[in-house]
Amino acid sequence: MLKIGILGVGELTEKVVIGLRRGGFAGRVLLSPRNHERAQQLSRQCACEVMADNQQVVDESDLLFLGVRPEVVEQLSNEIQLKPQQTLVSLVAGLKHSELQRCFPQARPVRAMLSYAAQINQSMVVITPGSEPYETLLGTLGSLIVLDEAAFELATVAACMNGWFYFFLSDLQQWFTDKGLSKEQAAQLVMGNMQDCLASARHQPQASLQALGSAIATPGTFTAAGLEVLRDNGAIQAWRETFDQVLKRLQKG
Repeated sequence: MLKIGILGVGELTEKVVIGLRRGGFAGRVLLSPRNHERAQQLSRQCACEVMADNQQVVDESDLLFLGVRPEVVEQLSNEIQLKPQQTLVSLVAGLKHSELQRCFPQARPVRAMLSYAAQINQSMVVITPGSEPYETLLGTLGSLIVLDEAAFELATVAACMNGWFYFFLSDLQQWFTDKGLSKEQAAQLVMGNMQDCLASARHQPQASLQALGSAIATPGTFTAAGLEVLRDNGAIQAWRETFDQVLKRLQKG
C-alpha cells in the first residue's frame, strides 16, 4: 500500500491528512518532526507516525507532500536526498515546477493547489501535471482539475480568492449586525444567500453566470439599483485589479 510522507506539518498539510483519512486512505502517513506539537496531535488524531527527522520521512515514503514556507524550501532541499523519481507533491504557492526540479533533482515534482475544505473532502483540487497514483489520491479531497503550469498560476489566484471571500462575507455579516441582527442571524442570511447562488448556478450549468445575474437584476428592481451603486463605486473593478496584481506577482516569482 502507498506510503505518504509529510514534509512540513502545518495548517494546510494537516487538513490534507485529515481529508485523506476521511476519504478512506488507510496506508501509512509519516510526519516530519519539526513542528513537534502539531505533529504529535495529528499523529493521535489520524493514526500517523512522527519520524525522527525529514530524511527518515523521505526514506520510508513512496509519495511526499511538501508543505513548508517558500523561504524554507532551499534549506530543506540541502538537508534531504529524495529517491530517484520519488513523487513530490508541492503545496507551496508560487513555487514553479522548474524551481522544484532545481531544488529536488531526483524528484518527480507535482504542483497542487487546494483549500482547507480538503479536510471535509470538499476542496477544489488543482494539479499540474496529472498522473497516477497522486491524481486519484488527491481526487478524494474534493473536485479535481488538471491544468498546465501557465493555467495553474490562474488557479493560484482563485485559491487566494477563496480566502478573500471570508473577509467579504464577514463585512456583509457586520453590516447586518450593525443594523440589529444577531451574529448568528446575519451569518445565516449571508451564507444562505451565497449557497442559494451557487446551488442555482450548479443546477443550470448551461447558463452563464452573467445571464443568471441579469435574470434577477432586471430594470427597476432593488437588485439592479444596488448593482449600479457597486459599479459606480468601483467594487467590481477592484476585484479585477486585485486579480491582476496577484497574478503579476506569481508570474514574477
